Amino acid sequence: MADETATTPENTESAQGQTVSPDNAGTKTRPAPAAPAQAAQPGAHAPKPHVPSPSALAKKTPAIAAPVQQSAYSKAEEDAAKTFGRVDDQGNVFVNENGTERIVGQFPNAEGTEALDLYAHRYLDLKAKLDLFEARLKSSEIKAHEIDESIKSLHEEIAEPQVVGDIPALNSALEAITVEADKKKQELAAARRSAMEKAIKERTAIVEKAENLAASLGDSTNWRSTADKFRSLFDQWQQHQRANVRIDKTDADALWKRFSSARTEFNQARRKWAQNRDAEQSKAKQLKEEIIAEADAIKNSTEWAATSHQFNTLMDRWKQAGRAGRNEDDALWARFREAADTFFNARQSDRDETSSNEKENLAKKEALLVKAEALLPVKNEESAKQARQSLAQIQEEWDLIGYVPREDVHRIESRLDKVDKQIKSVEEAAWKQSDPEADARKSSFEVQLTSQLAELDARIAAEGDAKKRKALEAEKAAKEQWLKVIK
Repeated sequence: MADETATTPENTESAQGQTVSPDNAGTKTRPAPAAPAQAAQPGAHAPKPHVPSPSALAKKTPAIAAPVQQSAYSKAEEDAAKTFGRVDDQGNVFVNENGTERIVGQFPNAEGTEALDLYAHRYLDLKAKLDLFEARLKSSEIKAHEIDESIKSLHEEIAEPQVVGDIPALNSALEAITVEADKKKQELAAARRSAMEKAIKERTAIVEKAENLAASLGDSTNWRSTADKFRSLFDQWQQHQRANVRIDKTDADALWKRFSSARTEFNQARRKWAQNRDAEQSKAKQLKEEIIAEADAIKNSTEWAATSHQFNTLMDRWKQAGRAGRNEDDALWARFREAADTFFNARQSDRDETSSNEKENLAKKEALLVKAEALLPVKNEESAKQARQSLAQIQEEWDLIGYVPREDVHRIESRLDKVDKQIKSVEEAAWKQSDPEADARKSSFEVQLTSQLAELDARIAAEGDAKKRKALEAEKAAKEQWLKVIK
């Protein structure tokens, strides 16, 4: 019977013309006997042997014998497996499974030991698969679908295996491994649920940050900074997808919808802000163009005070106009500054020239002050008249000289006023002495006070109330003081 499960990478012809199918799964195979040489026909001429040339001999590669493949299992393992099988004279291989023999394959023209070695190795290979899978179950990297596929494959291979060995032990081991596999799948499922809950919670935190950013948008929003924050959140989203467990499509779609909605809200708000900004910048540019035109119209004016006030007004309007964009603002400001510099530089030049003239005027007025102060002191009416005449001439020259530096005005004017006041005080004293009306007024007041004092003396003498008498005496004392002053 042919082995449905044996793999035959190469077929070799035996001397009897039969086909032998050895397996290469770790067994030592016996080489097929060489075909005997055919006898020569009588009367036939033997062919002359061909002798190769020296160059052909040099190019030939010497044949290397194939290495003998060593078994991966110990002799004890092989012998234990072979106790469950036998080979009959026809090369049929049988296995004893629970007291019942079952043919598992055929290996004609081979020794019984060699045939049993082949099928015992297949048993040990199958047992090794179970051991390998059992060890694999302890790994944290194994997936649930790998467990299902491996269990299914092992059940199929062990259902009626074409091997020689303890098949009931294989079935028992497979049942135990199947139980362990179910436990592992439950652990993996629980771990996945936990990981998914954690991933959903982390993904939700990213979504909530995006939604909070979208909710905080307003007139004071820093759009560039907020765009950087949204970009960072999107990078976190992608990194989270790559580094964490895959979330169920329903939850993932719902979270992405929220995140995408927040980004869309931000993009729409930023686009609207950009449109408003462009409109404001366009209006600001128009206003500043108008201001520049007005500045150009007055930059050559010599009405220093009025034009300075106009430029200050234009500057206030410039600040209120808003921004026209960095590039536009720089160019517009350069044009406005050029017009302002033209006027203010001209004004400064005029001031420098005026300052030089005022310093010359100051020197002239200080020389006049020396002459005016030389008129003092004034001792009598006659000297006051002469000083007044001289001071009048000095004041006429003073007025013709013109302006002096502002910080010196009070100082020199005060010195000139001091001279004028001293002359005037002498003039007023002389006038008072020679004024008849003043003498008459003084005499009349003296008579009135004298009469009032006499009347008070009579009232004080007649008053019996001490309190009233004291008040009358105080009034008398005050009038006596007035009388002393006018005498």
